[in-house]
Amino acid sequence: MRNIAVIPRDIKMQERTTLFADVILPLSVPNLYTYRVPNDWNDMIKTGQRVVVQFGKNKLYTALVKKVHQTPPAGYQAKYLEDILDAKPIVNDSQLNFWDWITSYYLCTPGDVLNAALPAGLRFSSETKIVRNDELSLEELTEDFFTEKEWKVVFALQEKNELSIDEIVGVLGIKSVQPVIQSLLTKGAARVKEEVKEGYKPRTEAYVQMSSSITEKDLQELMPSLEKKAYKQLEVLMAYMQLSEWHTGKPKNVKKSKLLLQAGCSASVLDQLVKKGVLEIVMKEVSRLAYDENKIEKANALADFQQEAFEKIEAFFKEKEAVLLHGVTSSGKTELYMQLIEQAISEGKQVLYLLPEIALTSQLVQRLKKRWGNKVGVYHSKYSDNERVEVWNALVKNEEIQYSVIVGTRSSLFLPFSKLGLIIIDEEHDSSYKQQDPAPRYHARDSALYLAHIHNAKVILGSATPSLESYYNATTGKFGLVELNVRYGGMEMPEIDVCNVAEEKRKKLMKSIFSPFLLKNIEDALAKKEQVILFQNRRGFAPFMECNTCAHVPQCINCDVSLTYHKKADLLRCHYCGYSVSPPLSCPACGSPNIQVKGFGTEKVEEELLLFFPGAKVERMDLDSTRAKHAHSKIINQFEDREIDVLVGTQMVTKGLDFDNVSIVGVLNADSGLHFPDFRSPEKSYQLMAQVSGRAGRKNKRGKVIIQTQDPENPIIKQVVNNDYMGMYTEQIEDRKKFLYPPFTRLVEITLSNKDANDLDALAPELALELRKKFGNERVLGPEYPIISRVNNYYLKNILIKIEKEKYTIKVKEMLTEVLNAFYRKGKEYARIRVKIDVDPQ
Repeated sequence: MRNIAVIPRDIKMQERTTLFADVILPLSVPNLYTYRVPNDWNDMIKTGQRVVVQFGKNKLYTALVKKVHQTPPAGYQAKYLEDILDAKPIVNDSQLNFWDWITSYYLCTPGDVLNAALPAGLRFSSETKIVRNDELSLEELTEDFFTEKEWKVVFALQEKNELSIDEIVGVLGIKSVQPVIQSLLTKGAARVKEEVKEGYKPRTEAYVQMSSSITEKDLQELMPSLEKKAYKQLEVLMAYMQLSEWHTGKPKNVKKSKLLLQAGCSASVLDQLVKKGVLEIVMKEVSRLAYDENKIEKANALADFQQEAFEKIEAFFKEKEAVLLHGVTSSGKTELYMQLIEQAISEGKQVLYLLPEIALTSQLVQRLKKRWGNKVGVYHSKYSDNERVEVWNALVKNEEIQYSVIVGTRSSLFLPFSKLGLIIIDEEHDSSYKQQDPAPRYHARDSALYLAHIHNAKVILGSATPSLESYYNATTGKFGLVELNVRYGGMEMPEIDVCNVAEEKRKKLMKSIFSPFLLKNIEDALAKKEQVILFQNRRGFAPFMECNTCAHVPQCINCDVSLTYHKKADLLRCHYCGYSVSPPLSCPACGSPNIQVKGFGTEKVEEELLLFFPGAKVERMDLDSTRAKHAHSKIINQFEDREIDVLVGTQMVTKGLDFDNVSIVGVLNADSGLHFPDFRSPEKSYQLMAQVSGRAGRKNKRGKVIIQTQDPENPIIKQVVNNDYMGMYTEQIEDRKKFLYPPFTRLVEITLSNKDANDLDALAPELALELRKKFGNERVLGPEYPIISRVNNYYLKNILIKIEKEKYTIKVKEMLTEVLNAFYRKGKEYARIRVKIDVDPQ
């Protein structure tokens, strides 16, 4: 706990300059808030520091100083800062510039960006505690002065003096304790106390050192005594002298764990030497970040076609900020990235290597650390809060750990870079780069381009299946374009076969969810000790359960979706709100026991495979199987080491993973995304199938891809079979141009939500009408219910605004804010409508 310091108010200091600080609060409020700086802190306050402020009646928040100036705020009396948390700024000017752009472009608040940018360990939280009122005499109170619940809290306060909200919940055994607390405050039995709780806790480790009072003479006298009476203690002392390099005259501290291991003794033996005043144990801060001591490997020589691509990239970088590297799967894009990283490091620059998924970091980090050792840092959400703070602090202090390369997911954009020279956006087409909820709903690819602009850095975007927007920017000259059309090492592109599932079902040849052709190829691969990847873009065992008598499907009680059956947990779950329930034994509608699961997810694929191939080692990689911190790495490493024969997975298995023993890739249901009512569906379906197809193929053998579909004549299926990215691009870009979708326009999606469907139906058209008046009839679509029209008991309606790219300026934010503010002012029922704004929705 961090108790707030009392601020001195020295009257003699009043002649000094009065400073004010504009701070970013960790709240969704549109403006900065101004606080007065105590005079004696004038020399300490700096932009980029964290400060503790009071906002509202009693709440304390950790805010970030955005600006220090001498102008008092207009319209309100500035409160004093409560505390300064940092000796030096932890956020630099380049970051604040970047945050301003995110706030403006993605139509969010500075507080939204602050919460997204700072790791949780750097965001102190205000913890409310209830403290007893010592002036209240319980003896004078009648028994009915407090309710039974209030007496429980009062007695608990007598024992402990103060209680947190969680402790009061435990005392009362109920979740809703606010009414009880409020009543106690009103009756004067308690008061509120605020403390600021620090999130980051340094890791400490015990080290052993020689006591400062011990001399050489003392040791000479002590050793014979120990040899006779306490030989184990002598062994510990000798081990310490060896490990600390005592003979040099400048002994080092020794890790307690290492010392005990070397001496082969228990901690109690060491404790005896400590009690005698010979040795001392001190606690030192140590890093949580892993250090490798592997030998650094030299760079691989580029193949001729890679060298040519590298020279083209260098030439483009002389005149353009960004280059799109369009290379087929297994063309060696990563090796090109490494050459670019080497060049940036040699110039004293930092490199940010962005990946869409945590699943990709493990394999890549191993390759990078072989080249640059501990200059490589990692930053993503599976790191603990404390680990992320240590990466952040390492970049701020730039002392003990000299990171030249940071590998991370989208959140790593917010790290405090000072010498950023290159940003690599691998698999740049991936939709995981887009933040969905909460705000800011930024796209890491687009945001990285602006971040590079701030630092005067270069950007390389790489993909085998680039997004239409990026390829359009490349063909129109905004980006440079470099293409790799051959696979590294002479590997052939995989052979792609299409299985007509509809025809197989008609002939009754399907074996559960597998076609005979796919099963035969899996069998042949396993017989040759080769590996298989099966892609099914749906987790769980089955998408839904259905009564065969009345066709009733169990639904989520909070959302308008069917519940997914998870067999391992034996639960029906909602993938939107998390609601779960045990599967019914009989139909709740008609009472029939004839209930069956319908469709299939990764769980069912795994189970069915084991029935057909009981001797095979099958593993699943999806959101359910990779929740643990190192689960991704474990599965990938096992697959690389050939401990797994068949890997079943969702989108995770499609993204950039490199395995040299995979001969068969199966796409079990190619139709799942093809007919989704979204203008991006054809593009995304092509990318998924092309990417997973790229996992097939070995250095000395051509791989095979088997696509199961009920629509083999679909143009996207044919384009995947023919590896025809340009055919897909040309067809889709024409449709986008015709109907004015990106890249020819920018989209702003406004989602309105309310618990009352009638209010939403009545008020949403009013907002749409006002938007049409502002932006024009042809630019505003809706309001319409989305496919999932209710989530977490909130009904949803969408309004889509299309804006020509050249007209997308700061005025859009002003116009939209003006319309929304006027809408909210109309009345209470309008203010109850929730509004979510998503710029460039994916």
